[in-house]
Amino acid sequence: MDLLTRLKKIIAHYDLTSSTFADTIEVPRSSISHLLSGRNKPSLDFVMKVVDKFPEVDLYWLLYNEGSFPKKEKAIEKSTVNSKDEKEAPSLFSKNTVSEEEPAINSNTQFSASTKKLRKVVLLYTDGSFEEFNQ
Repeated sequence: MDLLTRLKKIIAHYDLTSSTFADTIEVPRSSISHLLSGRNKPSLDFVMKVVDKFPEVDLYWLLYNEGSFPKKEKAIEKSTVNSKDEKEAPSLFSKNTVSEEEPAINSNTQFSASTKKLRKVVLLYTDGSFEEFNQ
C-alpha cells in the first residue's frame, strides 16, 4: 500500500471530502488535489500536519505502512502511563530551585586576596557605540 492509498484511507475513515481534509490540516485545497491525482508527492511538513491534526494516525504507518491505523489502544495507554511516571521537564521560564541540603559554596574554604587589578572597562551600547574606561 503506497502513501497515496493510506491518505485516501484516512480521508475515508474520517468521512471527509478532500476540501474539508485540506482545511483541517491547513493546507491549500489544490495540494490535496495534486497529491490525490499523483502529480505531487507529500512534503514532510504535510505529513507532520496530518499526524498533528489526526492523533489516531501513526507516523510510521503513514510513512512506511508499519503498524496499524487507527492506532491501537495499548500503544496510547502505554504512552500516557509513561508520561505520568516521568518527572516534568522544567520550562525555559520556570524558576530554578536550589536544594537546601547542598550549600552552593563550601563555608570552610578560605579565600586569599587577589593580586589582580582592574585595567579596562568597555561598555557596549545597542546603537553600536561604546565607551572605554582605562585605569
